[in-house]
Amino acid sequence: MAGSNHPIDQRLKNLEQHLSRENPLLLKAVQSFRDLDRVAQRMGLLGRNDSFAVQIPWWPLISILGTFSAGKSTFINDYLGTKLQRSGSQAVDDKFTVICYSEDEEPHTLPGVALDADPRFPFYKFSQEIEAVAEGEGNRIDSYLQLKTCNSERIKGKILIDSPGFDADAQRTSTLRITDHMINLSDLVLVFFDARHPEPGAMRDTLKHLVSDTIHRPDADKFLYILNQLDPSANEDNPEEVIAAWQRALGEYGLTAGRFYTIYSRSASVPIEDEQLRRRYEKKRDSDLEEIYGQMAKVEVGRNYRIVGSLEQMAREIENKAVPLLSEALQKWKKRTLWGDAIIMGLVLALCLVLVIGGGHTTALWQWFTASLNHIVGGLAAIVAVVLGIHFGIRRLTARSLAGWLRKQRDRVDQRLDLVAAFQRSTRPWRTIFSATPAGWSNRTRNNLAKLISQADRYIQELNDRFANPSGASEPEPESEPEEQSKEVENGKPEE
Repeated sequence: MAGSNHPIDQRLKNLEQHLSRENPLLLKAVQSFRDLDRVAQRMGLLGRNDSFAVQIPWWPLISILGTFSAGKSTFINDYLGTKLQRSGSQAVDDKFTVICYSEDEEPHTLPGVALDADPRFPFYKFSQEIEAVAEGEGNRIDSYLQLKTCNSERIKGKILIDSPGFDADAQRTSTLRITDHMINLSDLVLVFFDARHPEPGAMRDTLKHLVSDTIHRPDADKFLYILNQLDPSANEDNPEEVIAAWQRALGEYGLTAGRFYTIYSRSASVPIEDEQLRRRYEKKRDSDLEEIYGQMAKVEVGRNYRIVGSLEQMAREIENKAVPLLSEALQKWKKRTLWGDAIIMGLVLALCLVLVIGGGHTTALWQWFTASLNHIVGGLAAIVAVVLGIHFGIRRLTARSLAGWLRKQRDRVDQRLDLVAAFQRSTRPWRTIFSATPAGWSNRTRNNLAKLISQADRYIQELNDRFANPSGASEPEPESEPEEQSKEVENGKPEE
């Protein structure tokens, strides 16, 4: 890891100071992430001045997605108890808005650079991500992001992210990239649809990204699908048809089960004239809102499991996915290099023979060969130099060709693992092409990862003990002293 004055190391220290007061269990997880960093750095899968711990949000994160005019801003204002977000029937905000707590009674709106430059927030250095998908847009981070502060107890200790309307953004590629980033980081995702527009077929792209692309995720249970602004439909002859139409549309995209809610805002609702119908709608609205707010209140619990799960997942990704891919690349590299050596050497030899035999110089060749025996020692060094030059040139060329192949395999492994850099480390000049294992990989490394997975399992058990008591005993059973956690999984600095 970098020296103590490096920004990454300082950020981890600040995180540890915060967690020592807020969540001691996660403090131990930070220490485990440091150990995991050392393993990955030795293999080249992680930069020396980087850390897995800074690539995940350590605060509970709730994302709110949906189409324009789906009532997202009104929902947020009702939840916070203050009119923080602008609302209206037309698009009123085309930026991703990160909302966090502030002790200042006066809310503040800060530009996107406040998020891009602050490692405490989930969009740290995100201008680089935008630049990667839309050249020139990285410098316009303020056009994509903004930070708002709010003095609301409900937001204390967590972060809300409000997205712009999903179906009317001119810079759709960048918007989808940010949306996917939000979804991956979030502990809870609220997906809003507008009940006033009961023709969901017109929004196939939106439904595909918000439903089809999410229901098969391993964390699909963190999505809540909400049909909002149902109150105008209450005065229709068959308001249930509105709900049924949306349920059928979502079912076409695979959402046949799960949490589907129907709500509307108390403060912005259209009066329902039929008293009996009004009571029925209010009862359903209040019940669904209570459950949604309850899920939002419990998001910190999911945060704890998410972070510990990320530690275990990354350790398993290295052993079960990254190492096999790198080993496969090394096997391909060896074969291509050997074939390249054979082909080039064969061509050189064949060319010499053609030149000599074709020119009728067979006798001269034999005389040259016998004369060369007297100078074999002096000539050997030159021959070896030529052969090695050809060999290492072929090594470099085949390694470069396989770097492209590895980039195409990125979807098979966690994006935080740099397969290309690890492969380059494994194909440095002093490493033999006959080595079947990546640089930095050994039984010791495998044992270190096993220890980290064991630590993650123990953290999960400690989390479970906070919420469960399988024995039914009135007093919790005494816990054994946890074994001393290694501050360094392996000694020494990462390999140069």
